[in-house]
Amino acid sequence: MEYQKKFYIESYGCQMNFSDSEIVASILNDNGFGATPNYRDADLVLLNTCSIREKAEQTVRNRLQLFRQVKEERPGMLIGVLGCMAERLKGKFLEEEQLVDIVVGPDAYRTLPGLIGEAETGQKAVNVHLSREETYADISPVRLDSNGVTAFVSIMRGCNNMCSFCVVPFTRGRERSRDAASILRECRELLNRGYKEVTLLGQNVDSYYWIDEASDRVVTFAMLLESVALIDPALRVRFSTSHPKDITDEVLHTMVRHPNICKYIHLPVQSGSTRVLQLMNRTYTREWYLAKIDRILAVMPDCGLSSDIIAGFCTETEEDHKDTLSLMEYARYDMSYMFFYSERPGTLAARRYQDDIPEETKKRRLDEIVRLQNRLSLQKNREDIGKTVEVLIEGDSKKSTEDWRGRSSQNKVVVFPKGNHSYRKGDYVQVKVNDCTGATLLGTIIE
Repeated sequence: MEYQKKFYIESYGCQMNFSDSEIVASILNDNGFGATPNYRDADLVLLNTCSIREKAEQTVRNRLQLFRQVKEERPGMLIGVLGCMAERLKGKFLEEEQLVDIVVGPDAYRTLPGLIGEAETGQKAVNVHLSREETYADISPVRLDSNGVTAFVSIMRGCNNMCSFCVVPFTRGRERSRDAASILRECRELLNRGYKEVTLLGQNVDSYYWIDEASDRVVTFAMLLESVALIDPALRVRFSTSHPKDITDEVLHTMVRHPNICKYIHLPVQSGSTRVLQLMNRTYTREWYLAKIDRILAVMPDCGLSSDIIAGFCTETEEDHKDTLSLMEYARYDMSYMFFYSERPGTLAARRYQDDIPEETKKRRLDEIVRLQNRLSLQKNREDIGKTVEVLIEGDSKKSTEDWRGRSSQNKVVVFPKGNHSYRKGDYVQVKVNDCTGATLLGTIIE
């Protein structure tokens, strides 16, 4: 199809944002805009933003300054900010710094065509209203930067957990679950188009809860997960993210029953100290979390585990920090996303607590967390040497076109020589693990 105009989009932050950009692309396609990989050619440049950490916001500001310079050469070009920074910084972006023409929050993407029309007349166009209903269930996302094998499918939006450090409930609104039939339809379409893996996405997938009014039936996350797994045994299913308080035995047993549901759970802990967890409003204790890890591994001994960890939250002592390190040792995560705390305006922590840990202390503690995780990752990978794992081929290895790369059920990256085999991207293959690094398993194909 020939498009009259071109748009360029960059996404930052969580997978939900990347998924949202695919919804935006679909809306724009339906309104005469085609994607371009070069922002200098675009009539419309969009940044889908993240507010979780200060660094992400700084990156976006730098990009906006760059686009602003390009706009001086191409006055007709429009610049827009989407996503989580939109609500928080709309005044700054539009009036004070005059960096953008359009500001759109995560629940208002359907209004983009109208806002573009407004901006083309020289008006500043804004819609950051949050919705209790919007799930974009009827929009078929346009897969951007896709490998053609794996895809994200959004199952819910928003979050009801008021973690004191987190801005998501304020930027993405309350939880609402997407119609289960539309999720299954999207997964089937992906399979028919050759995709072999879907990741069900939500800020808190385990609290998925949808009422099918036609049959007066409640669909829980475990039921949805099973329905997606039953589409086809050749379709792998992953999910992210789980809140420790919501992941149920029903979900764990569903994972065990279906070989195509990957044996991997991302279970953010944030801190290993009960005192800090209470300040964070995480609603569980250290002991409760450790019992949840025990339960997962009792039901699925081969389950891969990963986490999110924050160093240097308000009032964190050396003792609290040691609690985090010892919890990591106990859980033996395969990998973690690790950050030091940066206060976000508008959060409960910003209102209630003083960000009182010096930056050098935060950085030192983070460094200790990262070093420990690197050691754990290497240990866990070494335990896989000698095992045979099923790998879904996602494409060429980053370092060599002579090697394939893919992931195991436990979400570990596996790299192995193509050799004389006739496998292609999207195939499942048995790989014997011969060696590893801290981040990658290295192996050979077993016929």
